[in-house]
Amino acid sequence: MARTTIMGGKEHELSGPEMKVGERAPGFNLRSKGGEVKLSDFAGKVLVLSVVPSLDTSVCALQTKRFNDEMSRMPDNVKFLTVSVDLPVAQARFCGDNNVTMQAASDHFDVAFGKAYGTLMPDMRWESRAVFVVDPAGEIKYVEYVPEVGKEPNYDAALQAIRTIAS
Repeated sequence: MARTTIMGGKEHELSGPEMKVGERAPGFNLRSKGGEVKLSDFAGKVLVLSVVPSLDTSVCALQTKRFNDEMSRMPDNVKFLTVSVDLPVAQARFCGDNNVTMQAASDHFDVAFGKAYGTLMPDMRWESRAVFVVDPAGEIKYVEYVPEVGKEPNYDAALQAIRTIAS
């Protein structure tokens, strides 16, 4: 059975596997205005992957700003990364315009992240909304695929998972 998400009242199929707690996080090679961003860049850290369709939409902006705010209350070993298919220059503009200091990285060029993490909506060529928390050893400890793209993730559950791993 195909996995789907709802966007704008329409069902969209998701490409790629459904990640599960306990699995190794797939490697990725994304781009930011500063260069390449890889999973190995975060080795030994807790990594929060906040996946959004586009930073220039209201719910994606809310999610990014919320995790950016939470980042300041986390230990130094917790890193946050927003992933979208926006071009790196658009991500940098959004972050600058909104005082977002968390890193953003683009899956625009080959959508390989979306295919590996099961967040790609191929008919739209956008990522669905999701949150993954990866421990310092590279194991996924929290997964949320938000069933409806227009809804925010369960921040409390994600933050609890982060705090449990980081402590």
